[in-house]
Amino acid sequence: MSMAVMKPGLFTTVQDRGRPGWRSLGVTAGGAMDSYALRAANLLTGNLPEAAGLEMTLSGAELEVREDLLIAITGANMTPSADGEELPMWRPVWVRRGTCLKFGTAVEGCRTYLSAAGGIEVPEVLSSRGTDVRAGFGGLEGRPLMAGDLLTTGLTEPWRSQWAVRWAEKLRRQAAAEGRRWAVPSWYALPEAYAGGGRIAGHHVLRVTAGAEYSSFTKASLEVFFSTSYLVSSSSDRMGCRLTEGAKLERTASGEVLSRGIVPGTVQVPPGGQPIVLGADCQTTGGYPVMAHVISADLPLLAQLKPGDKVCFTETGLEEAHAALVRQEAALRMLEAGLCARLP
Repeated sequence: MSMAVMKPGLFTTVQDRGRPGWRSLGVTAGGAMDSYALRAANLLTGNLPEAAGLEMTLSGAELEVREDLLIAITGANMTPSADGEELPMWRPVWVRRGTCLKFGTAVEGCRTYLSAAGGIEVPEVLSSRGTDVRAGFGGLEGRPLMAGDLLTTGLTEPWRSQWAVRWAEKLRRQAAAEGRRWAVPSWYALPEAYAGGGRIAGHHVLRVTAGAEYSSFTKASLEVFFSTSYLVSSSSDRMGCRLTEGAKLERTASGEVLSRGIVPGTVQVPPGGQPIVLGADCQTTGGYPVMAHVISADLPLLAQLKPGDKVCFTETGLEEAHAALVRQEAALRMLEAGLCARLP
């Protein structure tokens, strides 16, 4: 066993890229809320993109390392530490067997990701190792981690495995020379995904495109939606981010909307007039009016919103939405290419 769970944290699950292709049967795609952070962590540990890691929410876990590991920590800063020494993020980290990894409360952001070379090894369900807590399958018995759980890592593609092996050996020697139980390289990956919508005067900004019922909302509601900020509710979770403290959004049209397929990033407006932005575990269909859609490139920003954060929206077009996603993908490809060039 590679790691033992001493304390599970508030809500820690095994997640990967999800299980797309099953929505027509009512199965949510799920997967990491912040797919950018998990992909970066997998690159930094030599894993395939679909490898599973740990997703920690708001307050992190305490883990005992049972064998030497190469890990990476990305996403929100939960002040990770190894035997009491603070660990750097966004780079590979070699840790010695017997080391205690601790994660605190998120200083900035909401979700932290831990990847280990080889990926977290749990059974696949519908071609994914990700946890769907509501459905009760995937991950470790379909539930969040508990104290006493044991986690193992699997195998990776040959060249990636070789990358991890060589970096682990280099960092092992570095740790021995420094008299430490862990070691990191001097370089690190830049978390470029969080520069998308950005922040304005302490408010998180998400870019959106118009939804199916956009034109059915009153002019005043549209002006309010794009000119005021909302507060992220404590009832938010992986299914959706509930927003409060904004003016009630009203429609000119009356009557119910027919149910249709919905996806993460969809901005629904229920009868109460307070919007909900759907997350990775959202249902596959919904009947609330759809005002907008958060662009794919800003979904990592959505994933890092925590209760009490202020968020506002800015409208953009499909061309910019596509360009932003291309830039984000290019950044990950550049990271992959750079890592390949850094084979020790």
